[in-house]
Amino acid sequence: MTHNGDTAHATGIGEMLISSRSLDEYRSMFHLTDEDLSRKILDCPGGAAGFTSAVNRLGGDVTACDRAYFDRDTEQLAVVAAAETERGNRYIRAHTEHFDWAFFADPDQHARVRRHAVQEFAADIRLNPRHYVAGRLPSLPFPDAAFDLVLSSHLLFSYSDRLDHTFHLDAIRELMRVARGDLRVFPLVASGSSVRYPRLDDLLTDLRNHDIAGEVVEVGYRFQRGAHHMLVCRHIASHGSVAAGSV
Repeated sequence: MTHNGDTAHATGIGEMLISSRSLDEYRSMFHLTDEDLSRKILDCPGGAAGFTSAVNRLGGDVTACDRAYFDRDTEQLAVVAAAETERGNRYIRAHTEHFDWAFFADPDQHARVRRHAVQEFAADIRLNPRHYVAGRLPSLPFPDAAFDLVLSSHLLFSYSDRLDHTFHLDAIRELMRVARGDLRVFPLVASGSSVRYPRLDDLLTDLRNHDIAGEVVEVGYRFQRGAHHMLVCRHIASHGSVAAGSV
């Protein structure tokens, strides 16, 4: 999912990537349990991930939302997603020193996993297009509290060189609007960087002023250096306590 007016930037990977991560990556990035996967989930931005396909095939209920789904039919999306997977792998091969080769053994394994994920995505969006909803932050086409759990990877913070603080605040508020339970955002560092988003404390304060509590939680996923924390957001109840949730 990209922001209106985005163009290629000199830092990081360049134009925002339509990425294709696997179910195993999602489990590790977001510390997802089997109980989490039984909840009604929104993945936003969903990109070309295999997550929606894999979880729904296991009996889950996942909806992916992304602006990439606008103005493209399923065949066009499949072609674009495959090309984006190769672009992402080329970047990684050119910058291997920026990555921790723990989750993936090497760039070849990374390519195999991501290609399989994009194949899952392409097959599923052809068969189950209702699971893939076009939308763009910070205004989503869902009613309030439509999902038990909302996941958001590799948009917020990842592209903080081009998405400003106001966009981050508005996007998280919108993701929380459609969440009954918690929102999990990963990672907290920019593409091409290992440094955490510098205005995170300001953002947490602003969110609390909108009755949203944010907590930084370490996760087991290790790939981009410095990217091993997620932001977990929960609604603050009217009496000041944080709504129940689990990580």
